[in-house]
Amino acid sequence: MMSIDSLFRVALPLPLPRGFDYLPPADHSPSAADVGKRVRVPFGAREMIGVVVAIAARGDGMPELRQVLAVLDETQLLHGELLESLRWLSRYTHAPLGEVLGTALPTLLRQGEPLPDTHAWAWRLTADGIQGWPRLRKGTRPRRLAEWLLASPIDASSHHQRDEDALDLHLDDWRSAARALDKRGLVERVAIPASTVAPDPQPGPPLNPQQRTAVEAILGTQGFAPLLLDGVTGSGKTEVYLHAIADCLRRGKQALVLVPEIGLTPQTLARFRQRLGVPVLALHSGLSDNERARGWAAFARGEARVAVGTRSAVFTPLPQAGLIIVDEEHDASYKQQDGMRYHARDFALVRGKALDVPVLLGSATPSLESLHNANSGRYAHLRLNQRAGDAKPPSVRVQDVRKRSLEAGLSADTLAAISTALDADGQVLVFKNRRGYASVLLCHDCGWSAQCKRCDSPMTVHGAGRRLQCHHCGARQAVPPACPDCGGLALQPQGIGTERIEEMLTEKFTGVPVLRIDRSTTQRRDALAGHLQKLGDHPGILVGTQILAKGHDLPHLTLVVVVGVDEGLFSSDFRAGEKLAQQLIQVAGRAGRAQKPGQVWLQTHHPDHPLLNTLINGGYHAFAASELEQRRAAGFPPFAHLALLRAEAKQVDAANAFLHAAKSAFTNSIRDAARLESGTSRSGQQSALEIQGPLPAPMSRRAGMHRTQLLLSSPSRRALHALLDTALPAIHDLPEARKVRWSLDVDPLDLY
Repeated sequence: MMSIDSLFRVALPLPLPRGFDYLPPADHSPSAADVGKRVRVPFGAREMIGVVVAIAARGDGMPELRQVLAVLDETQLLHGELLESLRWLSRYTHAPLGEVLGTALPTLLRQGEPLPDTHAWAWRLTADGIQGWPRLRKGTRPRRLAEWLLASPIDASSHHQRDEDALDLHLDDWRSAARALDKRGLVERVAIPASTVAPDPQPGPPLNPQQRTAVEAILGTQGFAPLLLDGVTGSGKTEVYLHAIADCLRRGKQALVLVPEIGLTPQTLARFRQRLGVPVLALHSGLSDNERARGWAAFARGEARVAVGTRSAVFTPLPQAGLIIVDEEHDASYKQQDGMRYHARDFALVRGKALDVPVLLGSATPSLESLHNANSGRYAHLRLNQRAGDAKPPSVRVQDVRKRSLEAGLSADTLAAISTALDADGQVLVFKNRRGYASVLLCHDCGWSAQCKRCDSPMTVHGAGRRLQCHHCGARQAVPPACPDCGGLALQPQGIGTERIEEMLTEKFTGVPVLRIDRSTTQRRDALAGHLQKLGDHPGILVGTQILAKGHDLPHLTLVVVVGVDEGLFSSDFRAGEKLAQQLIQVAGRAGRAQKPGQVWLQTHHPDHPLLNTLINGGYHAFAASELEQRRAAGFPPFAHLALLRAEAKQVDAANAFLHAAKSAFTNSIRDAARLESGTSRSGQQSALEIQGPLPAPMSRRAGMHRTQLLLSSPSRRALHALLDTALPAIHDLPEARKVRWSLDVDPLDLY
């Protein structure tokens, strides 16, 4: 029992590196069991929700403290491994603990709502529905849904009902039909115990020898171990995941699977539900606040067994953890690029170590950091070199398009290859990693181009040339009727985007569907799954961005055309080559995954570029070996550790003044550390630290703010974090810090 003079130390979701002390409520005696509970507290003129992170003693001479308004939880909401891992994340990212805890909690819990019920949901016909379903029009989705519900098993209350997981498996787009019937009073949604929802497990295909070896290695792992499942596209990594999860379930444990995109979730969920025989929860930003909170609560209570989620799912409580899987571990979307900048893959490894469970990282194109760790023996390296079943690797053709006439970026030979593939009842993917109609609007008379007024970048042309949009700040405007500079009428879209390719292909191939898959067409929930279902197994063309390069199984795809390879061949970003190589391998791997052979056409003006030659002749691992040697020589990750201090301000002088003051704070800390280290075995660690800048960011102005940055680099992770630990308190207190918006990104993926 704590003293009556004990205080609550509360972490609030504020960009301040400290906790706040409050008196407990009058009727509450603080104890260690309060750590991890949410409280409502006064803060200035408002009220906020925070988390108790410590019980502190009230010392003599302390200022008058305000009192906690309410303790919101009867038991600890955050505790044990998850709370300690979040404390570690705060220390590693040097982000305030309150911001870290706020990021980790679902929105409703951050707002102080109680932990929700964790029942499942089912749909059933009402009395009116049982009487009126024959009047529904035949062949429609509402009629099919009503017929399927009528044929469903009868529950204990004599109702025909089906749970939502079963509906997901058997009926396409049933939710819109259910909403329509619900409005007419013909169906109703009812809560059912979560434990009753379990689809019948279905057997999978037999494992090939390489898959079996990988599964045996995973099942033989005791306690924490990082494992890299390095398998070519189509090699059956998901089958390995399913066997590992099935073993986890047999042991009564929980499994968490991370995927990089929401679009992958429905496909993965359907497959997992069919095979595992237990409910599989989805956890991603496309869910409602209530759905996300219910999923979090179901895991916290130990009721849920398997979850498939995107980046933020890494914060899911795992009281009975057995396995963590990170699919497509190389994907950049695992890195949070604003707010608290964490990497979900790396935090999954930290949690796996704390939970003492295996962490399985899967990819056909592993990140260079993961490959380096595997090559160094820090990760177990599991290889799948052959495609599953009878599928063969696609043939790759580099097409030199120099001096060739191009139509919406496609050559005549490419268009002929598309026609041939369609005539053979195949499907075609045209990959262009730029959405919109064209990359810029240009005046052919005077050279004026439509630039964003708030960013240092051109506005992208959308809507078949009728609308301009900035992809960095979201600004929109109509295309001007004439050139603002010269008054001329020769305004022409320049460059190629997915909209323009879609328009041209729709005109060329009138007898087949042409579907565009990019951020603009997949914003609605389950929109990507709907597009792919619409295409089905019929001949057709997909025009898409990198959304289509990630893990989708398209068994009827026989031709992949990559447009705009050259854009990634020349870049100042030290990761550009790695990103392009991964993108090309991933998108090429969509072709020829079933019985039909696949082809990949790479259009380029640089057919002799070393990166392309290495990829085609040696594959991704030959590229990775060469790139790692270049990184070692240049002192880039994984052979160095980086931290990027960014500053944004309306006036560039304010941003630079802050960074110069911050640089002085870093320099002083390095000097003090060197003085303390002199004569010790650690002497010289600090001297290896490098500080570059202040420099303009590669995009020096965005959303009206000037952007500058300071880059810290060290071959020693320990030395880099020691510097940040000592210098950041002084940087927070700088007068210049209050005049800018600044952030720290530890282990940045890019320097933009």
